[in-house]
Amino acid sequence: MNEIPGYQEMMLPVLKILADGKEHTLQQLTCEVADWLQLTEEQRTKSYSSGKQTIITHRTIWVSIYLDKAKLISKPKRGVMVITNEGKTLLQSSPETIDVAFLKDTYPEMATWLKDRVKSNDTKNSKESPIPRPNTERTPEEDIEDNYKFLRQNLAAELLEQIKAKPPGFFERLVVDLLLKMGYGGSHQDAGKVVGKSGDGGIDGLINEDKLGLDTIYIQAKRYDNPVPISHIRDFAGTLSGKKTKKGIFITTSSFPQTAYEFVKTIDGRIVLIDGEQLAELMIDNDLGVTTHYSYDIKRIDSDYFEDL
Repeated sequence: MNEIPGYQEMMLPVLKILADGKEHTLQQLTCEVADWLQLTEEQRTKSYSSGKQTIITHRTIWVSIYLDKAKLISKPKRGVMVITNEGKTLLQSSPETIDVAFLKDTYPEMATWLKDRVKSNDTKNSKESPIPRPNTERTPEEDIEDNYKFLRQNLAAELLEQIKAKPPGFFERLVVDLLLKMGYGGSHQDAGKVVGKSGDGGIDGLINEDKLGLDTIYIQAKRYDNPVPISHIRDFAGTLSGKKTKKGIFITTSSFPQTAYEFVKTIDGRIVLIDGEQLAELMIDNDLGVTTHYSYDIKRIDSDYFEDL
């Protein structure tokens, strides 16, 4: 099994696990589902890019939401699930599968809930509701995650196009601004003193590693369209060997050949290679050249608040 099953594929296993009539915590149920599906350790620990929750836990939560809305399980207390008589009756009929379409067609409560969700999300000008349709295998948060990645990838590509369209001097300033945003160089005035030796559409110079200037890093930046030749990396390493620092950053708008990454692992020093893709990612992460267009907060019930009352 290479992929973690979609949450709809998990509905029947979850209900069968709860068939013992005992109360199961979310943590227990997640582990039991993972065992049932024979997930690997990698699959059990795989999380979203936010890193806040594993995928298997997230999907187990959504399974519990759907089964609860169909009255097949109940939640007697926070984070605890137990099968209902309706759920036991369904299992006695030996269903081959349970999915959203089946729940919608079989249980009026589920049909009403889905209808209300569609109605609350439709607008006058929208031809389709933004919520997942019954045949989807993904949860709403997973759709948001994928769309976020898609928008971020497109933004990164646009950033590189903008950079390449600007004159060499712009790239020099951009690199300085990025390093300052990341905490290098102290002030912009200090960075300007140590970085600014231009050439070949990029910059060559030194910048403070920290605000106190306890160590320095040698920088080389090349605004290329084609992959950086390995000879450039070797020349950069040779330059470092003649300096008092063993740390260097090579930044490009293009890419590096695999031999470059293999080479920097063998030298007596530390060279970080930043290609165009990573450069754009760093700009996005450090809010350089981008601005927030939309911001959505996905909120959940604060159970601690209600328990304290």
